[in-house]
Amino acid sequence: MLIRYSRWDGSQAVPDLDADDLLSAMSDDLMLDGDPWRALRRLFQQGLQHPAGQRTPGLQDLLKQLRQQRQQRLDRYDLGGALEDIKKKLAEVIQTEREGIKDRLAGTSAEQKLAELDKLPPDPGGQIRELQTYDFVDPEAKRRFDELMQSLRAQMLAPLLKGMQQALQGMTPEDLRRLREMLQDLNRMLRQRAEGQEPDFQAFKDKWGQFFPGAESLDELLAQLGRGIAQMQSLLESMSPGQRGELQDMMRSLFMQDERLEAALAQLAGHLEELLPLDELRRRYEFGGDEEVTLREAMKLMEELQGMDQLERQLRRAESPADLEQIDPAQVAELLGEEAVRDLEKLREIAKKLEEAGYLERRGDRLELTARAIRKIADKALRDIFAHLKRDRFGRHVVSHRGAGGDRTDDTKPYEFGDPFLLDLKETLMNAVERGGPGTPVRLVPDDFEVFRTELSTRAATVVMLDMSRSMINNGLFMPAKKVALALHALIRGQFPRDSLHIVGFSLYAREFTAEQLPTLTWTDWNVGTNMHAGFALSRQRLGRQKVGNKQIIMITDGEPTAHLEGNEAAFAYPPTRRTLQETLKEVQRCTREGITINTFMLDRSPTLTAFVREMARINRGRAFFAAPERLGEYVLVDYVRNKRRAVS
Repeated sequence: MLIRYSRWDGSQAVPDLDADDLLSAMSDDLMLDGDPWRALRRLFQQGLQHPAGQRTPGLQDLLKQLRQQRQQRLDRYDLGGALEDIKKKLAEVIQTEREGIKDRLAGTSAEQKLAELDKLPPDPGGQIRELQTYDFVDPEAKRRFDELMQSLRAQMLAPLLKGMQQALQGMTPEDLRRLREMLQDLNRMLRQRAEGQEPDFQAFKDKWGQFFPGAESLDELLAQLGRGIAQMQSLLESMSPGQRGELQDMMRSLFMQDERLEAALAQLAGHLEELLPLDELRRRYEFGGDEEVTLREAMKLMEELQGMDQLERQLRRAESPADLEQIDPAQVAELLGEEAVRDLEKLREIAKKLEEAGYLERRGDRLELTARAIRKIADKALRDIFAHLKRDRFGRHVVSHRGAGGDRTDDTKPYEFGDPFLLDLKETLMNAVERGGPGTPVRLVPDDFEVFRTELSTRAATVVMLDMSRSMINNGLFMPAKKVALALHALIRGQFPRDSLHIVGFSLYAREFTAEQLPTLTWTDWNVGTNMHAGFALSRQRLGRQKVGNKQIIMITDGEPTAHLEGNEAAFAYPPTRRTLQETLKEVQRCTREGITINTFMLDRSPTLTAFVREMARINRGRAFFAAPERLGEYVLVDYVRNKRRAVS
């Protein structure tokens, strides 16, 4: 099979991320607080990187696209054009009527009709009000005016009555009667809801459901009506004060010939204000473009912008897979395009893939990491740390002595009695030739034998003591420390399976944790104080049970001891008391007498911590390091491996 490689240009197909990639992307967040829900939320928000370099956008990326789409519309359009379009059509009606008067009337009659037109108000609302009672002379002018009124009424009512858009365009007197009856029933139902009663929505739906498609309950109907009235109010809010006044006056004029309809609509608006949070739905949009729109286009624009607002609220509030399922793909496609729908679908699949791979499991309403997931996270921590070691030219496990057993090296040495007989035949023959000269047969003597050197691999028991005090967590140091402990666990499990590793967390008290518990370790009420005394005592107990020659404690801390044990109770004081320091150093002496080496990795260079660790190292003969959090794992793992591979002559 031929494979062609080329520079990424966006057209190549990228395979979907598998569960291992997803868990890897979440691992640091899981190590931070151990909560799969929070790690998933951050993944949903930020998206994730493919191993090949491509990136799956997150909700923040979709929000950014949404804001850009909104801003493009605001920068393009001018709502003032909606009124100008109506004024232009009214001017055409009046001009047609003027020409008709001149053609059909003469003398005083013509002058009187023209005088009526001259007295019309300059604003569109006033003209609509007067022309509705005006007796037209020209049939074409009358037709144009009636069509304009029907169109404007339909546009005003369409946001509220989406299922009646066709009927609103050519409304007959019978249609108006049914509209008033429907509004009367609707207002009665909303009044009952406002009074705490439970209206008969099903009866209303059976009678008028065709006008409200998609509304399967009163709450859904209210939401639909609320979006509609909010569109109109947003349009008004987004206009200048002068434009707003003209449009409101025009809207009042449209229904002045039917007072009952006007009253029913006003009553409906009042009920919706009472029952819905309209302040959250309506919004003023700052338009700055110069492209004019008609009123119909302006209403459509309001619908799009409010759809964007609704989608933005959903994207902002999405915290779980169930929240993502509530987002309508059709709306995303309409506002952001099909690619955004595919990105949303990938985010929806994340939790499902992790569960199917056995990395997450549901327990009631909770998601928990499985043991398999924790092993994977530990392996990644180990890979991450050794990746740095490789780049920084660390990790050459130099030893100062040669071994007599264990793993073979590439170096050779003359054979000595007791060495494993790992013969280097080439060097052995060359030694004989150099001694006896060319020719055959080649005769060997004991001094000719060359054997491969070996390293002695020892068993070790280790306790990692993790400072869990509040300062470690508040300063962001606890997550790197947990990551190192997991990496050591993975290293020992994979390469030194006969070794043992214990993990002891200490703050006010000390407790032992398993590697499986590490990702979920977070701050608790007992994370006050730094009780090294308790930590060393518990570590000494655990190591005392081990029948091995090498016992060590690796302590990771950012502060001097501020607590010690008095019997079974912890005594805390800051600044630390002399007794706390003395009791802690006594426990260091006990560890030393039992052959336990203490190596300390300091994450802070404060004079008090430095002085205390120096005294501890003097007593124990262990080593002390200052390590930046981001390089802590490199030092700990290099140190562990260097001490693990011990060669003897």
